[in-house]
Amino acid sequence: MKILTAVIGVALALPGGAEAARFAVGVAPGTDTDALAARLEARTGGSTSVIGSFAVELRAPSVRGVAGMPGVTYVERVTARRRVAFLPTDPLFASRQWYLPAVRAFDFWPQRPYWLSPVKVAVIDSGIDGEHPEFRGGRIAAATTFVGGSAYRDTQGHGTFVAGLIAARMDNAEGIAGMAFPARLLVAKVVRPDGAVPLDAEARAIRWAADRGAQVINLSLGGVRDPMNPDHDSYSALESSAVQYAVRRGAVVVAAVGNSELAPDKPWPYASYPAALPHVLGVSALARDGAVPMFSNRDPIYNDIAAPGDDLFSTIPRVLSAPHPTCVEQGYSDCGPPEYRRPQGTSFAAAIVSAGAALVRSAWPTLTADQVVWLLEHSAADQTAVTGCRRCTDSRDSLTGWGRLDVSAAVDPRRAHPPADKYETNDDAGSHAWRVARRRATLRASIDYWDDQNDVYSVYLRKGQRLRAALNGTPGTDVNLAIWKPGTRRVDELRYPSSRFFAKASSRPGAKERLRYRADRKGRYFVQVKISGPGFGGYKLQLFR
Repeated sequence: MKILTAVIGVALALPGGAEAARFAVGVAPGTDTDALAARLEARTGGSTSVIGSFAVELRAPSVRGVAGMPGVTYVERVTARRRVAFLPTDPLFASRQWYLPAVRAFDFWPQRPYWLSPVKVAVIDSGIDGEHPEFRGGRIAAATTFVGGSAYRDTQGHGTFVAGLIAARMDNAEGIAGMAFPARLLVAKVVRPDGAVPLDAEARAIRWAADRGAQVINLSLGGVRDPMNPDHDSYSALESSAVQYAVRRGAVVVAAVGNSELAPDKPWPYASYPAALPHVLGVSALARDGAVPMFSNRDPIYNDIAAPGDDLFSTIPRVLSAPHPTCVEQGYSDCGPPEYRRPQGTSFAAAIVSAGAALVRSAWPTLTADQVVWLLEHSAADQTAVTGCRRCTDSRDSLTGWGRLDVSAAVDPRRAHPPADKYETNDDAGSHAWRVARRRATLRASIDYWDDQNDVYSVYLRKGQRLRAALNGTPGTDVNLAIWKPGTRRVDELRYPSSRFFAKASSRPGAKERLRYRADRKGRYFVQVKISGPGFGGYKLQLFR
């Protein structure tokens, strides 16, 4: 079982006593934004910062002649009333939703981008208050329960809180703004009245969401992982199979790394399941000051990204706020039980990342799930002592993964998109492996020490038939090749060379490997590509039979 930015107009002093004002300068399509920014600085003597592919912010005492420059589409003075990024009009946005500017949720767009594609986001949780004003107007695409009762009734409040962070209606003159404004929710109730989440209910809910076209699946739940003590470890093949099913169907799966009050020690050094499964985006929590709270689980491999997870504000079922009738904000967490008035947890950080994933999928609807995850991770803002995380190190670390979610950077079209890996999820032997039919095959894919350590390919060999494999990886990575015999169910480096199914391995250091093997019997053999140390990148695998 599982348990549960805006830029305002200000004057800046420039050398010589002149005062600079702020301007937004539009950039024509196809124009090199950085080059235009340099020309603007040379012409005006001011300074610039690139907002996105569409605009440059210019700080200068005068913009005379700028409008006529090649590549400029408009010049607009930025004041307190004229902002560079759009802001929701919801009454509680400015006062309570500090976490949205913290992840630069809307900074990329100067106006609300109504053209973004709708995105289905699954919230697999304790249900939702289906009559809450924030979820009217088609915000809920479908809902069902796997533990009895009604998915539209949420007695715990957790699911409604998570759903509000993701998809509360924006600009409806009520309450808060959900970060993923193009989202439509698929709600699956999997939490029993006692707060437990049966594994079979979770697994069925994940498959239900995937079958209904979920593009993002939020799992703000988890079970303790302890690789040192099997009695504490909650790994489930049922859960893993459901997650891989969703990934194969194209969903970005986001999960909380877990809260250490459920673990033997605090802080706990291992991410929970399902965050510790391949291809799942594991999310840790950040406090308002940028520190990592003690409750947020650490993990050097499966903690992928961080987001605000402390002192948050969202929707709750109105039945939970009704006992406090004098509280003005009925249906919101300030009026709820004590645990929701200043709530904290990796559950809520995961919901914010799910909302970010939905915005990236909406802005780039043709990207695959693994491309979206890569963009989110590699656009994240690195957390260090300078940002408030005294224990964080430069680059990826066990506390915050790649860093704090940065939506504006993730949706920026100037950021290169990685090639899609069409063979996923080929992470193990058996039915998980990608079948290679051609006698001579060249396969191009990618591998990642933190997200995708193993790729496995299945090839049929006759007795005595020879197989040659050549692997060329990304320079700087350490990749290895192994061949496993027919009957292999799992490729596990902890078991070979003693495993009776292990055939041969090539493990010299570096990004190039070669392997030759002669089959001792007919059947399906498995070629494993493994990354053995921190790093990521593409590779080319050539197989000759």
